[in-house]
Amino acid sequence: MSALQRWLGALALVAVAVAVSYTWLDRPIATWMHGHLAHQGQRIFMPLTRIPDPLIPAAVIAFVGFGLWLMAGRRLSKAVTVVFACSLSVAMTEVTKNLLKWVFGRPWPETWTHNNLSFIHDRAYGFHWFHGGDFASFPSGHMAATLAVISVLWLCYPRLRLLYAAVVLAVAVALVGANFHFLSDVIAGGFVGASIGWIVTLLFGLGAGPAVGPED
Repeated sequence: MSALQRWLGALALVAVAVAVSYTWLDRPIATWMHGHLAHQGQRIFMPLTRIPDPLIPAAVIAFVGFGLWLMAGRRLSKAVTVVFACSLSVAMTEVTKNLLKWVFGRPWPETWTHNNLSFIHDRAYGFHWFHGGDFASFPSGHMAATLAVISVLWLCYPRLRLLYAAVVLAVAVALVGANFHFLSDVIAGGFVGASIGWIVTLLFGLGAGPAVGPED
């Protein structure tokens, strides 16, 4: 089975998972979180939701720094190449998720900043195609950024997969627990980040392929 066939199969499974979550799970979960945790949930889960925050600035710094290193005629070790790949994956994921947020146009589950439109406060639910502003919950950018890095590491350094899974689970639970995102936002965001990370590893010849650059 080719990589494209596997990706299309994963896309179909994710589409089903998003549809199921959107229809039967998103609203009950958001309502339960608001009723039982309210703002306490945001305080409890906030530190975990910030795990992906440094990824975008770090990606820019790494991309520029390693790019200049290559321009100087230097080679990159496999480990540094993996970091370079992670930075490109995060950058492309950021652009992609911003476009998808505009395309899908979904309100947030909870009003948490600047009186943003939400399901809990305004009973706003569903997709408002090709809108921006407050319609930016789907897919989750934080989950996408997390998987943009984790997917590259998952393929390149599989021995630490339990650690990677724990990080992904922590971020996912935090985003849903704080009512920052619906469950389906998190599922879709994770798929976006993982997809781009996978593509980047293929472009760099990492993961299943031979190491790039000299051995560590």
